[in-house]
Amino acid sequence: MKDRIRYAPLRDKITDPATAARHIVDGTNVFISGFTAGYPKMIPMELARRAELGENFKINLYAGASTGELVDGLLSKTDIINWRRPYMSDRTMREKINQGKVSFKDDHLSRLSALVRSGDWGKVDVAVIEAVAITEKGHLVPTMSVGNTPTYVKYADKIIIEMSESEPRGLEGIHDIFIPEDPPYRMPIPLYRTADRIGKPFIEMNPDKVVAILKSGEKDTCAVFQPPGEIPLRIGELILDFVRHEMKKDRLPKTLPWQAGVGDVSNALLSRFMDDDFFESVDLYSEVIQDSVLDLIDMGKIRAASASAMTLSEKARERFFKEIYRYKEKIILRPVEISNSPEVIRRLGVIAINTALEVDIYGHVNSTHVMGSQLMNGIGGSGDFERNGALSFMVTPSMAKNGAISAIVPMVSHVDHSEHSVDVIVTEQGLVDTRNLTPRQVAEAIIKKCAHPDYRDLLWDYYSRALHKVGGHEPHLLGEAFSFHQRFMETGDMKM
Repeated sequence: MKDRIRYAPLRDKITDPATAARHIVDGTNVFISGFTAGYPKMIPMELARRAELGENFKINLYAGASTGELVDGLLSKTDIINWRRPYMSDRTMREKINQGKVSFKDDHLSRLSALVRSGDWGKVDVAVIEAVAITEKGHLVPTMSVGNTPTYVKYADKIIIEMSESEPRGLEGIHDIFIPEDPPYRMPIPLYRTADRIGKPFIEMNPDKVVAILKSGEKDTCAVFQPPGEIPLRIGELILDFVRHEMKKDRLPKTLPWQAGVGDVSNALLSRFMDDDFFESVDLYSEVIQDSVLDLIDMGKIRAASASAMTLSEKARERFFKEIYRYKEKIILRPVEISNSPEVIRRLGVIAINTALEVDIYGHVNSTHVMGSQLMNGIGGSGDFERNGALSFMVTPSMAKNGAISAIVPMVSHVDHSEHSVDVIVTEQGLVDTRNLTPRQVAEAIIKKCAHPDYRDLLWDYYSRALHKVGGHEPHLLGEAFSFHQRFMETGDMKM
């Protein structure tokens, strides 16, 4: 490991998972690297093994965002997690949270590092970090994500490092690590263009805190991306048509960077760039980089792509590693408090696109809770971008569950983004720019343009009766505002 552990004194810390995991006991606050990628694998597997052998203990687990099956999936199945923050996407973990067996707090991702530094999350007892190298001076080079790792490393009492042998050393140089001062001493974050580098290519670390180093050959759980379907492609087409029109009318500069959340619509939107001559060269200022970004780089359509992590399929991962020297010229990985910074997002004028579970007729958005109660994944960084973007889109297919659920409802059953944070609502049915409309005009436009035809009459009926019986700025029939949800809970279909 000499080429990876270049700070010689730390080579003596190489050990086995069982020895390293002894530093984690009942009640330990465990802070791990990882932001959809770059999470530790060996220590979680060892903790699960201990639980399966009958050891009774609980830990509080904090990450950067979601992790893979070898962390959230494995640890939730073995019932050793007491607290989990700030975001997850694992099915078993979701079930445990909704059952009340795992305590979970949903957080805006941009705020987490500062909360840890202030002590709001308690002591950073142990930080478990996946790395690709340790520099000659004992500093840490992360793998495919940055997330909150710089703050976790800085404030940890103990550090366990999983040295990944499945990630190439060529990742060195792709990271840009910058930790802002906390109030009242914070200065402006000096980032003025997507391509700007303002920090260091490594995470500063006190090597005396390192208690163990493990060799790891485990890989991240790779994303599986299917070719974009008809509905995501239609939504992407509507968004690009609208933005193109705004730019031609000189209401938006053509050089604004884009952000797109993870998923089908994001991939569909980015794939639309490939065949669009109007968007010759774009910047991406986002949370996560996916497969389609590599395609755009190959086509010469990306000036710079900034994010906190890379989530790639197995095929794209191999391609990225094979030609990493070329992709590094365009890609920058930053701490999430920089990639999601409201200050930077607003300064750069990011065009933000995120996904909703449901939208109500006045433009309020539920991104996180099915039927108002059951957590799906979490708010993630959507609030950071939607509230602060120069132009913000919230997108969703108009129906779900084979038509049994309408994504357009009289009132959302949970509010993550108010009408004041979202500019444009998009479904495959159409698009509504809410910025210059009154709430009543918004309701009429959303019902007409965004709702599925199967639900338009029901929505018109609700809105018309609310308008004439109650009136007001945003007319609602409080006794019927959740009638769509109630029908679904009772019959399995919002229409019946």
